[in-house]
Amino acid sequence: MVTKQQKEQVVADLVSMLQGATSLYLLDYSTMTVAESNTLRSELRKKDLTFKVAKNRLIQRALAEVGGFEIPEDKFFGQTGIVCGYSDAIAPAKIIKEVSEKSEKPKLKAAIVEGQFFDGKHLKQIASLPTREDMIAAIMGSLDAPISGIVGSINAVMRDVASLVEEVAKKKAA
Repeated sequence: MVTKQQKEQVVADLVSMLQGATSLYLLDYSTMTVAESNTLRSELRKKDLTFKVAKNRLIQRALAEVGGFEIPEDKFFGQTGIVCGYSDAIAPAKIIKEVSEKSEKPKLKAAIVEGQFFDGKHLKQIASLPTREDMIAAIMGSLDAPISGIVGSINAVMRDVASLVEEVAKKKAA
């Protein structure tokens, strides 16, 4: 039997986990084997993502305490695992999709990404969004392109000036 104090501690842990999260994923944890669970946890740990299994009522209490994560009541059934993303809101979706493609588990119940609610059947759409690193790389690439063009133009002008000076020096010597 779980005591009231233990429940309060679980809620406090969930609240600290949810604070600062940019995304939240609820997984149907009931069908997962221990090996599948360990694989999922291992992959999430590699990206510094947190994962916790708790009773639905305790998750709902923590969500209410933190605020900002509105999830319909019908998404809280069976055993629920919760994954939070912080700096990269899409990374958990990519990992969940990758792991679930191998074993059909875990099943995504619902997700909230940057304040937007997604039903569990939208996992592929969420996972196809670019990650924070992808977006930064694209921006840096687009910023770098004009700079490299300018550098190429300056080098071409310098090359032309150098060849012009060389030609003038040859004519004066002749």
